[in-house]
Amino acid sequence: MAVITTCQLLCKSYSARPLFKDISLTIDERDRIGLIGPNGAGKSTLLKILAGLVEPDAGTVSTRKFLHVAYVAQDNDYEGGLTLRQVVAEAFVGSHLDGSELKTRVEVALSKVGFGDPEALVAELSGGWRKRLALAAGLVTEPDFLLLDEPTNHLDLEGVLWLEGLLKSAPFAFVVISHDRDFLENVTNRTIELHSTYKDGFLSVRGPYSEFLPARQEYLVAQTNEQQALSSKVRREIAWLQRGARARQTKAQGRIRQAGKLIEDLQEVKARNAAGAVVNIDFSASGRKTRELLSVCGCQKSLGGKLLFSELDLVLAPGVKLGLLGTNGSGKTTLLKVLAGQMEADQGTIKRADGLKIVWFDQNREQLDKSISLREALCPSGDSVVYRGRSIHVASWSRRFLFRLDQLNMPVSYLSGGEQARILIARLMLKSADILILDEPTNDLDIPSLEVLEESLEDFPGAVVLVSHDRFMLDAVSNQLLALDGRGGVEFFADYSQWEAQRGAFGKRPSEPVAALKAESAPSPPGGPRRALSTAEKKELSGIEQKIAESEAQVNTIKKHMEAPHIASDHVKLHRCLEELKAAEDAVTRLYTRWQDLESRRAEADS
Repeated sequence: MAVITTCQLLCKSYSARPLFKDISLTIDERDRIGLIGPNGAGKSTLLKILAGLVEPDAGTVSTRKFLHVAYVAQDNDYEGGLTLRQVVAEAFVGSHLDGSELKTRVEVALSKVGFGDPEALVAELSGGWRKRLALAAGLVTEPDFLLLDEPTNHLDLEGVLWLEGLLKSAPFAFVVISHDRDFLENVTNRTIELHSTYKDGFLSVRGPYSEFLPARQEYLVAQTNEQQALSSKVRREIAWLQRGARARQTKAQGRIRQAGKLIEDLQEVKARNAAGAVVNIDFSASGRKTRELLSVCGCQKSLGGKLLFSELDLVLAPGVKLGLLGTNGSGKTTLLKVLAGQMEADQGTIKRADGLKIVWFDQNREQLDKSISLREALCPSGDSVVYRGRSIHVASWSRRFLFRLDQLNMPVSYLSGGEQARILIARLMLKSADILILDEPTNDLDIPSLEVLEESLEDFPGAVVLVSHDRFMLDAVSNQLLALDGRGGVEFFADYSQWEAQRGAFGKRPSEPVAALKAESAPSPPGGPRRALSTAEKKELSGIEQKIAESEAQVNTIKKHMEAPHIASDHVKLHRCLEELKAAEDAVTRLYTRWQDLESRRAEADS
């Protein structure tokens, strides 16, 4: 396997705070690396050093000759007035591509990530589609080595599954920073954790996340045993050194120096073992014994003329851990607001227990005033908080969430996304709750914090409603799942694997709105009810689902054909394929439109 990048003794600090020191590793052309580590370990900085965007304080990065590297940042602030084509074309600034080839390359890249109209404006895109646009801009130049910083942020579950498929078939090496453990498991063949608890500053294991876990545990156990062995040796040497003055005069100077070295080694190992501390999360329950905290019967809600969910029946009782699934825009956050009483349902009844206490974790962190200091955010009044009846000084409270004392006077806006998430969790822990509602709490949290959060939610005696694209957490915490299809449909599942097995039937039925394909339903003719279906039309309706499936398969075949090297490198053939793809997608749109017309007329006739 050919090595494409070598790092030697990389060091980087910000102000007086070191991120990492003496990092040395090699990356070969077959590596699919998951880069993990706690917030603040320097993962994003290391990725930028590999991309050539940041210079290390010391050390070198050597790359294979003519290696083409692409970098996709965690956040992408595109100017809203730009078109998709303009954003992706910027990747070729300074290149010598002619106009026709540039146009083709850009359209192919946009098509690969799911865009149909290159002239659409960036301002119209959601966070998930902006992430897809960033990926298109990274892929368009056909890199040998792709660097991805938190690519699953802002993607819904469908988007994460799409990205998995893209990376599984990727012909290039990549390094991806992610806290999504299922995602890491499915796309990587090597795992590197950046953490000061390791002697080399990192631990690299060949294999996905599941193989990394036992290797890490083995390493940490060995390091703990090393500390114990060193402690015994140091105790013996100190006892030897503390003997009488006469004995000390005859001691070998070499042994004295060795004792000093042993003491230094012990302190170093102790410091590394202590560096593995994790945030301490433990929510406070109200202790309510009510059998039903909240019940929903026949609930329905629409927004902007779009039906989000209907005929929803739900009971939240102590011990219920409900996970919500659905694409962006399917109504998950709206349902949370309806449950919490922040929004009224259009139909149905919602009964809440008297004095019901609901604690809400907001994914947009709107509860946080980012202009105040960390001290004020953690402790709004005085210098202590009251947690479970006990007064705790703000300095001790902040340490529980892994904040340093020198950060207490720092504005919240200066803190990382993971640190801001920990502030919200710290504040929620001070509130007594019957129901915890958590809307994407995993965003920006590192894996150790996620594991502690999972344990806390599992132990919480009240009810939990959880929205997350982190499949690992959904499976670990939830004892039932509720899926929203975005068209009014709702369905309960026992666990994630059951939902995944039925996902095609639940989320990809022909009744999927044509808007998803950027087409609109055929308008109803004016002047009263439409005519009933003829015999020929009934026959057409019975076979149209098969035609839709065949047409969608044709679209996928053309897309795969476009990825072939002999096609991708020939802009004339690529342009021809793009025309075929557009024709195939238009055929699918026509079939969906026709299906909707026939189905609605059949339903009218039946009623």
